[in-house]
Amino acid sequence: MTMKPRAKKFRIRRSPAAAGTAEAEAPPQPAGASAQPQPQTAQTAAASPAQAAAASPAQAAAAPGAPAGSTPGGPPMSGMVSSARETKLETDIDTIRREGLTGRQLRLARRMAQKQNLAATSDFEAVRMLRERGIDPFKRANMLELVVPQNKAQPVGTPAAPGAVQLPQTVPAAKTTLPSTELSPAERRNREIQQIQRDIARRRRRRLTLLAARLVFFVLLPTLAAGYYFYSAATPMYSSKSEFLVLKADSAAGGMGGLLSGTQFATSQDSIAVQSYLMSKEAMLRLDREAGFKAHFTQAWLDPIQRLESDPTNEQAYATYTRNVKIGYDPTEGVVRMEVSAADPAAAAEFSRKLISYAQEKVNNLSQQKRADQMAEAASALTDAEVQRRAAQERLVVLQQQGAVLDPEGVVASLRQQISTFEIQLEEKRLELAALQDNARPNRAKVSGAEADIRRLETVIESLNNRMVDASAGENSLANLRIQIQMAQADLATRDLMLQSALQQVETTRLEANRQVRYLTTAVEPVPSEEPSYPRKFENTVLAFLIFSGIYLMCSLTASILREQVSS
Repeated sequence: MTMKPRAKKFRIRRSPAAAGTAEAEAPPQPAGASAQPQPQTAQTAAASPAQAAAASPAQAAAAPGAPAGSTPGGPPMSGMVSSARETKLETDIDTIRREGLTGRQLRLARRMAQKQNLAATSDFEAVRMLRERGIDPFKRANMLELVVPQNKAQPVGTPAAPGAVQLPQTVPAAKTTLPSTELSPAERRNREIQQIQRDIARRRRRRLTLLAARLVFFVLLPTLAAGYYFYSAATPMYSSKSEFLVLKADSAAGGMGGLLSGTQFATSQDSIAVQSYLMSKEAMLRLDREAGFKAHFTQAWLDPIQRLESDPTNEQAYATYTRNVKIGYDPTEGVVRMEVSAADPAAAAEFSRKLISYAQEKVNNLSQQKRADQMAEAASALTDAEVQRRAAQERLVVLQQQGAVLDPEGVVASLRQQISTFEIQLEEKRLELAALQDNARPNRAKVSGAEADIRRLETVIESLNNRMVDASAGENSLANLRIQIQMAQADLATRDLMLQSALQQVETTRLEANRQVRYLTTAVEPVPSEEPSYPRKFENTVLAFLIFSGIYLMCSLTASILREQVSS
């Protein structure tokens, strides 16, 4: 706080009456006690302790050992004495202090004093000076009035007095002689910031502790349990690996079939079918019947997780089967890879060989039904063709037997040829008769012979024409018989062609069936293992850690999202 200006020195001569009054009122003091100079007025009696402490050494040393009441004729008193105005000002300031003004009111009074260009040395003095000028120091000012001009009372750049309080706080009147326990706004703000920081640090430590506890409970402990199982409790399993291919018979087929016949795409469906069969419950049941799959995994020395119950169901056994039998198909190479795991290496190799034999039977039976159907259809077509051809032959023979003529067409042709021959001879005889009759005196013998020949030829021609008419008319005529025989011959020729086609179809079907045959070739034979392949201790432990971490992360994210949705 800035010290108030005081007079350097006052020399006051007291009157005898005043001295007598002071001596009468002064209390008795013990011997040897130094007398304190007493103020002469009420204002000096109300001087502050600070003013008393600020008295000059001359005042403290003045008249040591002198009595309280000096004689009128004694030496004059000397020392530092406050003036009446100064004492009144200090009394007003003490009164203002006892009002219990808040820090905000004091700051408002200081701003108001700066606005009025009043050189106040403290907030209380600003209140006093404003009240002397009839201004209410606590009146709420307009926001535009808060911007005040620079105070010209104190030169710019003058350093503040030592110990000056920038934001003074209200000091209770009863504790004016003790240090103030109230903090400035800056200190209070710093203390609040420190409290907030400590609270944040405490919450952060608590959250980190809870997070560590959750991680230990939900991630670390399950991982340790899994690691203990894989390293100590798990029964070692021996695996037997094998590889085989499904091949197709060589074929000379053209088109896309010929292009893909030599690649793995020609047998991809068969390989996938074999893989599905080996991973099916049917293969597991057959393996149990022939090799005792369930009995092997129900042994008492297996660990509880991998061991089956004493009388397991097919579903339980199938779950163990799918866990211990792994089959994969590589479409780029066309290879089927199989890995069988068991507690005994010999049992694993035996299971693998059995499954390969099952796969070979399945491959052989894949196209058997199709080939059998194709061959049956071809054989049936051939049998039908043979039966129909035999019926056509029998019909032709019957027709030939009914007419008693093997070749009706030949008979009709022969009759036509005979008729033509006799007609030619008849014309020659007629010409010869006409030549004989052209003579004036023809020879009757020759004329008679020619006429007789003509009559005989006409009779023969007429007989032949009658036979021709008889052979060409009626249901049993040679013409009708010839037509039926021709139809029977045409039917027989057709049946011959169908029989040839059926024979060719049978041969083609047999070749196609041979091309559809699938073969299973074992590329890698199963061999018993000498060292256990499972469990993979480190890999499985790390995998368990990742799985538990992922589950915890997903649950935490889900809980955070739900909490945010509920709080919003």
